[in-house]
Amino acid sequence: MANIYDTANQLEKEIRESQQFIDLHAAFEQLKKDEKAYELFKEFQTLQHSLHQKMMAGEEMSEEDAKAAQEMATKVQHEEAIGQLMQKEQAFSTVLDDLNRIITTPIRELYNPEA
Repeated sequence: MANIYDTANQLEKEIRESQQFIDLHAAFEQLKKDEKAYELFKEFQTLQHSLHQKMMAGEEMSEEDAKAAQEMATKVQHEEAIGQLMQKEQAFSTVLDDLNRIITTPIRELYNPEA
């Protein structure tokens, strides 16, 4: 019988070696070299986290929150290094989505055998 934890650890290693992760890592390292862009990125992450916490708590997004998010999005769009990072993040996210779909196939088939 296979040890799924060994498989998971091997998958983690292979994810680190994947081109998508290597590209994401390189883009993040490049972003960190641009002090202004990196500070803006950290502000962006803080705002995202704050808005996510509000949503998880069932709070509505206020007009002030929406305005802050829009202003931050505008600033972020003008930073090439952040744009590159987000592009690489999207490619890596596609890999994770694919892996999640594959890993959860037995569960989907169990509950929906006709699918």
